[in-house]
Amino acid sequence: MNEVVLDAGPLIHLAELDALDILADFEILQVPEAVWDEVLFRQPNALAHSGLKLQRLTVPPPSINLQALARALSLDAGEIEALTLLESRRDSLFLTDDAAARLAAEQQGYRTHGTIGLIIRSVRKGRRTPDEALALLKSLPQRSSLHIRPALLAEILEQLTLEWSAAH
Repeated sequence: MNEVVLDAGPLIHLAELDALDILADFEILQVPEAVWDEVLFRQPNALAHSGLKLQRLTVPPPSINLQALARALSLDAGEIEALTLLESRRDSLFLTDDAAARLAAEQQGYRTHGTIGLIIRSVRKGRRTPDEALALLKSLPQRSSLHIRPALLAEILEQLTLEWSAAH
């Protein structure tokens, strides 16, 4: 698995953290047009990162089942296009920070990661040290527009600190 389908959230939030290089080990970063347009509007420098192989894609209309799911979960155009793209690329990983989009993807059997998971993964992949990853995670509320409950972030930080200190 080296192909991913992107929703806007991870691109925007990693750009805000100056950490887009975390995505550089993915072979192909598939970006539906609606997602591209959202990122272009909110964080245009994310699309200009030289180390990323971003592929802008035109997506066909969603299936009837996906249309119903999108209505039920109030998904936006980018999320719908990303999920439509996944229908033809079942082995791709879906990167999203939207809870409803993640729920829709998981109901369809797709694997998902969000910004926090990508930061944690960067330690496993050797792109960040545990201390660098913890610093990024701690800076999320100040440096990014990612919405995360403070108690949840504190729990994640505590768990990772224990896990990574035990590994040394």
